[in-house]
Amino acid sequence: MTTSIRRLGRLALVLILFAGAAACKKQPAADQATVTIGISIPGMDHGWTGGVVWWAEQAKKKWKAEDQNIRVILSTAKDSSEQVDKVENLLVQGIDALVILPHEPGPLTRVCEQASSQGVYLVVVDRGLDKPIHDFFVAGDNPGFGRACGEALAKQLGGKGKIVIMEGIPCPVNSDRVNAFMEVIKKHPGIEVLDSQAAYWDPEKGLRLMENFLQKYPSIDAVWTGDDDVLLGALKAYAESGRKDIKYFIGGAGSKAIVKMILERDPAIPFNVTYPPAMISTAVDFAVKGLRGEIPEGQKTHIMPAEVITPENAKDFYFPDSIY
Repeated sequence: MTTSIRRLGRLALVLILFAGAAACKKQPAADQATVTIGISIPGMDHGWTGGVVWWAEQAKKKWKAEDQNIRVILSTAKDSSEQVDKVENLLVQGIDALVILPHEPGPLTRVCEQASSQGVYLVVVDRGLDKPIHDFFVAGDNPGFGRACGEALAKQLGGKGKIVIMEGIPCPVNSDRVNAFMEVIKKHPGIEVLDSQAAYWDPEKGLRLMENFLQKYPSIDAVWTGDDDVLLGALKAYAESGRKDIKYFIGGAGSKAIVKMILERDPAIPFNVTYPPAMISTAVDFAVKGLRGEIPEGQKTHIMPAEVITPENAKDFYFPDSIY
């Protein structure tokens, strides 16, 4: 039996399952099978990923409350090897869809190919696989993220000042963000980039790099870390230095700690830009739509917009119960 026939069979089953469904919570008949969606994500290895786990848990609760015909299995893994094993376990459990944020694209591509060959609807999140085998892809807008940070910071500085940049892990995501940021900054000749080095999206590395910047440059107007975890490390180093010259610290991703500072109108944190861990919940929604046949033909991607968080709208981005 070919993969396409298997998928048509699954789709027919799902369409029957959802036929005539009301918007309210559904009560499954005794002879109805459930649709099972597996979520495979990294464990809480840092703040943003912790946020992904929290939002995945919210998605599981949401679908349990809204539709008893939909079963969600959440699986976390500490590394790529464990994630491969756990995806294989999900396949043994007979999942109809797999929503996966891979630790690393390379090691997870093979097992995702295996899932696809079994007719499993595949939704990949944030980090693309080595082969375009997904049925649907959900990610943040990395160029838009860098561009929004650059535009808001240039406006905040009035088009002039000295800045330092803390980059992430050298990879396409980091390049997309930094290149877009620099395209904006280059339009403002009054802004001087003193230095740009990698902090690897790690708060401890951010602290050490900030210490180096403070020793090297006697005058800095703003710091762009591009990441809220790194921003916290940079803020700690600055507080311990006793210096008072830096006007603004700009991170990114919208962590609750930083959004709270914006809500409280901390003058050093005037804005932030989203890269929402809630994209995992959005991906689960698209998995349901894909199984139902509700995604328009030809649509295979959903990009979460990069939104600027300010004191005026920060309440819409503040989730105090989230890990991140």
